[in-house]
Amino acid sequence: MAEERTRRRARGGGGAARRAERTAVKIECAKYIERNIPNLEILNQEAIEIIEYNAETVLEEVGVNFVDNPKALDRWREAGADVEGERVRIPRGLARELCKTAPGQFTQHARNPERNVVIGGNNLVLAPVYGPPFVRDIDGGRRYATMEDFRKFVKLGYMSKWLHHSGGTVCEPTDVPVNKRHLDMLHAHMTLSDKPFMGSVTAPERAQDSVDMAGILFGQDFVQENTVMTSLININSPMQYDDVMMGALEVFAENNQAAIISPFIVGGAMAPVSVAGTLTQVLAEVLAGVAYSQLIRKGAPVIAGTFVSSIDMNSGAPTFGTPEASQVTYGCGQLFRRLGLPYRSAGSFNGSKLPDAQAAYETANSLNAGLLSGVNFMLHSAGWLEGGLVSSFEKFVMDADQLGTLHHLAKGVMADENGQAMDAIREVGPGGHYLGCAHTQANFKQSFWRSELLDYKPFETWEEEGGRDTMQLASERVAKLLADYQQPAMDPAIAEGLADFVARKKDSMPDAFS
Repeated sequence: MAEERTRRRARGGGGAARRAERTAVKIECAKYIERNIPNLEILNQEAIEIIEYNAETVLEEVGVNFVDNPKALDRWREAGADVEGERVRIPRGLARELCKTAPGQFTQHARNPERNVVIGGNNLVLAPVYGPPFVRDIDGGRRYATMEDFRKFVKLGYMSKWLHHSGGTVCEPTDVPVNKRHLDMLHAHMTLSDKPFMGSVTAPERAQDSVDMAGILFGQDFVQENTVMTSLININSPMQYDDVMMGALEVFAENNQAAIISPFIVGGAMAPVSVAGTLTQVLAEVLAGVAYSQLIRKGAPVIAGTFVSSIDMNSGAPTFGTPEASQVTYGCGQLFRRLGLPYRSAGSFNGSKLPDAQAAYETANSLNAGLLSGVNFMLHSAGWLEGGLVSSFEKFVMDADQLGTLHHLAKGVMADENGQAMDAIREVGPGGHYLGCAHTQANFKQSFWRSELLDYKPFETWEEEGGRDTMQLASERVAKLLADYQQPAMDPAIAEGLADFVARKKDSMPDAFS
């Protein structure tokens, strides 16, 4: 009897240990995607050659404006461009030749080396929404974003398995002065997450603050020798670079930090209504921007990007998830690969006001186009709502969950001995089922992607649990992730150095809200 009680206690202890393991908080981060599938290429060779020729013609005959930046004009003049006022006309072949020194792929280091990402090649790095001034959740509705909202999004990004990158301005915290909020945002990324992050681009001096803070986090020498930040440099399409974006690009390139050179295209308003015409303009703008980065510093890491939407010709509002946007996304993949450059595009784009069916359809179209077009860095992959005006907490976790499907699609179809499953087919035979066969038992845990959000329960169970829709389930998941959040450890001296830098910079200038 005593031996039997001992055995029962041992079995009970093992069960308790297994239950504790199942319920323990696990902070997982999947490795960046390494595609094992082909890219979808929609342009034939003739179309590619036409678009490339026309893009060079645009640079040579129409030119690109570099506004309020005499230094940029001097660099272009010295490189052999024709400079007239602020208009730079680039001789055929010059921009393409300058682009050759940009690396085809590079590593962005995270403070946790296990979170490093390789941008370029067959890889896909997923980063969250960027830039909205508003946030939305199921309880508070639509409102201006605060710094507390920003910190919550950083925590959600850190806790989300399928996001590889912490991003940048996941929302714009309007309760902090414009000239100081970048300090708080960078500090949040650096301390609340150990994934890679983006630097500030809203002024050249804020880009420099980003470099200086990265120097505290990683060490100044490490920053100069390695890439630890990406940044988003938008072109004022059509064909104009302003002094703010160029000033930020100059800081990041000079310090060996990566820049996404990305036209901001609303087809029919900022580019032609035709796909080929838009691709021509995008390629011309990217060639000029990437080439300029190499005039600043040969070998500076850059990502060739494009942000694409079409326009509702009735209302003038941008539209997302449309066939034309996908065609531009696929076409840019082909054009940028021919330049040998990493590629940024796509995201969880949609024009819906709520995380509803419209948001889901449009987002799915855009995410899948990004995967199949060969995108290497996907900004806005989680949380985007209302044409980019809103960062939604519920949409963030919905999207972050669905990003797992991209990981599994990218694996391709395994045709090794285990993938062929011939032993299973022989074992089961005609009229049987595979639930209990050896192959299923050996593979079921990793065979199928499983959502951590969507409901697949029988109707009766779903009804008994309150008949919750996806938005309600997402709201509960937001609460759970934030409750489970555990801040990654940081060297106390580095933490103190960052906090001191932020405090000193804030004290050095008066508040400015414009």
